[in-house]
Amino acid sequence: MPKNYEVIAELRAYRLAEEAMRRRTRESMKMGENDLTALRYLLKAQGEGRLVTPGMLADHLDMKSASVTVMLDRLTKSGHLSRMPHPNDRRSLAVVATPGSDDEVRETLGAMHSRMMAVARRLDATQAEVLHRFLHSMSDALEVTLDEAPQPG
Repeated sequence: MPKNYEVIAELRAYRLAEEAMRRRTRESMKMGENDLTALRYLLKAQGEGRLVTPGMLADHLDMKSASVTVMLDRLTKSGHLSRMPHPNDRRSLAVVATPGSDDEVRETLGAMHSRMMAVARRLDATQAEVLHRFLHSMSDALEVTLDEAPQPG
């Protein structure tokens, strides 16, 4: 039975493996972290039938509009997205991922997601519930700000 500190060590090892995978993905697609996050956000929104404006993208990425404009210029130049007039607001633009972008993201990330799902499917219902509660609690623990954290006594 793993000890508590071994569980934390494995969580750290997972985080490092995930960061390495993200770095390899960005390198293979020749994109930065924000570029890939923006593209995934656009693809998700398009799949849900929602239009995205540069302002919405700035809010989602917590970036300044000037930085988003530079990123959009880069992704337009690379052929991953295009801008078009917003159909409901003539003063605004809509940003859309190009059709090939979806294929590229699926090809790059699809195999990795399949491997992760295969691992998750091996959990029985009890294991899945325990892991779910644990990860949720760990996320909550990381959300605590310094002001909220208990002070050593």
